[in-house]
Amino acid sequence: MNVKPDFSKGRNYAETAPAFLSVWNMEAYYGESYIVQNVSFNVHEGEILALLGRNGAGKTSTLRAIARLDAPQVTHGEIWLDHQPLHTMRSHEAAQAGLGLVPEDRRIIPGLTVEENIDLAQIAPPIGWSKERLFELFPRLGERRRQEGVTLSGGEQQMLSIARALARDIKVLLLDEPYEGLAPVIVDEIEKTLRIIKEQGITTILVEQNAVRALELADRAVILDTGSIVFDGSAAEVLGNSELRAEYLAI
Repeated sequence: MNVKPDFSKGRNYAETAPAFLSVWNMEAYYGESYIVQNVSFNVHEGEILALLGRNGAGKTSTLRAIARLDAPQVTHGEIWLDHQPLHTMRSHEAAQAGLGLVPEDRRIIPGLTVEENIDLAQIAPPIGWSKERLFELFPRLGERRRQEGVTLSGGEQQMLSIARALARDIKVLLLDEPYEGLAPVIVDEIEKTLRIIKEQGITTILVEQNAVRALELADRAVILDTGSIVFDGSAAEVLGNSELRAEYLAI
């Protein structure tokens, strides 16, 4: 089993590592709770990384910390995206640097149509994916472009949330539980879309409780347990290691 790697290369590790996104010795808290504990990993350009673990392992907290959201509070460590220091940025600056977060609750804006939700996400002049390209990727959204976003089905809302992220000029897509509560046929559809997005060169970090589906999609996996990394390696290695899956993923 490939256990926690050695990240003792010194302070410039994240800057010099051959990676597109690097997280280096990150620590984060919710109040007094030490949630993310000395977490370090790399994600290479165009790669899909599955960030896995049991409930409460620190997956969503790690994703939110990378996105530079106010909670959890990051107290130590560095985050680098394409040689840019995300750890010095606020959330809107990180978004401008190329991070696109799709949160678990999707955050579709009430009162706005599908098209208006996308319009609001685009920067003027548009530099991300055009609406025509997004509607080609998500035909259901094209058919419902004038429908209020919050009246869509759960799967369609997930598609809209991903489309909004792509409407900006993103480099890394951060997905928090994209399959949650969705029927298998919709999961299949979203998974197919994520493969297309990967073909376009967009790097993805996927937090997902459906570990098997995530591992079948991902190139690599990082497993967290009580806020610390216990595995960093190929997704195939996790799929082939029943002891590892049983101990940390309960599958």
